[in-house]
Amino acid sequence: MEKGTFSQWVNQKVLPPIMKFVNTKAVVALKDGMVYALPFIIIGSVFLILSNVPIPAVAAAIKASGWADVFTQAYTTTFGLIAIWAAVGIAYVYVRNENYEALPAGLTSLSVFMLLQFLQIDNPLVAAMGKAGTGITNSAGNVVMTGTRLSANIDKLPDTIQNFLTSPVTGVINVTWLGGQGMIAAILIGLLVGWAYSAMMRAGWKITLPEQVPANVANQFSAMIPAGVILTASMLLYAGFKFFLNTDMLQLIYKILQTPLQGLSDSLGGALIIAFLVSFFWFFGVHGGLIMGAITSGLLIPNTADNAALYHAGQLSLANGAHIVTNEFYNNFINLTGSGITIGLVIFTLFAAKSVQFKSIGKVELVPAIFNINEPFLFGLPLVMNPFLALPFFLTPVIVALSTYAVIAFGIVPPLNGVAAPWTTPAIVSGFFIGGWKMALWQAVTLLISTAVYFPFAKKYDQYLYNQEQEKAAQETSEA
Repeated sequence: MEKGTFSQWVNQKVLPPIMKFVNTKAVVALKDGMVYALPFIIIGSVFLILSNVPIPAVAAAIKASGWADVFTQAYTTTFGLIAIWAAVGIAYVYVRNENYEALPAGLTSLSVFMLLQFLQIDNPLVAAMGKAGTGITNSAGNVVMTGTRLSANIDKLPDTIQNFLTSPVTGVINVTWLGGQGMIAAILIGLLVGWAYSAMMRAGWKITLPEQVPANVANQFSAMIPAGVILTASMLLYAGFKFFLNTDMLQLIYKILQTPLQGLSDSLGGALIIAFLVSFFWFFGVHGGLIMGAITSGLLIPNTADNAALYHAGQLSLANGAHIVTNEFYNNFINLTGSGITIGLVIFTLFAAKSVQFKSIGKVELVPAIFNINEPFLFGLPLVMNPFLALPFFLTPVIVALSTYAVIAFGIVPPLNGVAAPWTTPAIVSGFFIGGWKMALWQAVTLLISTAVYFPFAKKYDQYLYNQEQEKAAQETSEA
């Protein structure tokens, strides 16, 4: 298939259905609604680092001072509540885009999210009992009664007291579901509440008050019927799960939907597909980062949250269930220095470019590239629809994704720690934040990989541009 024919086929057959999907109300609400969680993820990452400083002496001093618990509290109520931010933000954006008062919908989504889960936690004694139990520890962290001994002593008590001591603690919120483990449920609830709320408002299911009533009061009465219908339906759904399945909706979604999807996103195949598609869409002038970010964020952010929880507990390892592919794997490796990992082109322009066009665009791109922005290259060089640079543009992110997955899988570098460095954080600096000095060093290696892959192709394209410039200069001289 010739280049023009292939491009035409992609533009006519491949991109339209993809763009139609990406621009649906649900995907737009998901993409824009998740943005509201971003400040809490980043701020919470700071508290996560402070509560787990990767310097043993400093970490011990912080723990002894009591500040580790304070930082943990701040982390739990920011990063640890990402499912709440998602549930509220997605419903809010969905209804806002339908041009209705949006905050009541966001709050309704939050109420539904809480309603559909058991408001209880397992009794701490359950995890402490038995051979595999943690036992009882003192304030210094030393075990003062083993799990086996604890079980033996509790078994001596009357059955009524045993049941009381080991029964779930009710009337409390289980923070487990407010973080990464509740993310898919939060997304589904946010979308369904947004859709149902908008549909009822559109159908006129609202209480209309006289014009004399202040707008802020009237808006809340307008929200009462849609919110009431949604909450009543959610209550009946909760009752069905409780009485007939002996579980709640969030647990079921986590087991049958979120766990398999996270496993798929965390696979080598998933990483390679994501890496390829970002550049693939960009090559045809479509924002690959936004498309893949919208599609993958609902799965990769929970992966990040799971790793953050393991890191906070001091158990970050693949053996303990840590994920390789997280949102930071996407932001700080697949898109390092911009989509296509184009730092290799920047280095080429600094040391080897001969053409004026390459040198000029390289100077413009130098500073943005440090902050992972490469639109000057994408549209100015250009990389979009450029057959000279298509292969390295597609290949570099795939090679980096493959090699990064491998070095984590084989234990050469540790899993990403769940810290969310903003996507504009410069390379190597972001690596240190998201995985320590080993990850920073590996990011430096990925920059060298980009340079090695792009260099021969950039040299050929630069020679092509240089020849064109020389021919044009010679023609202008002869005409003069």
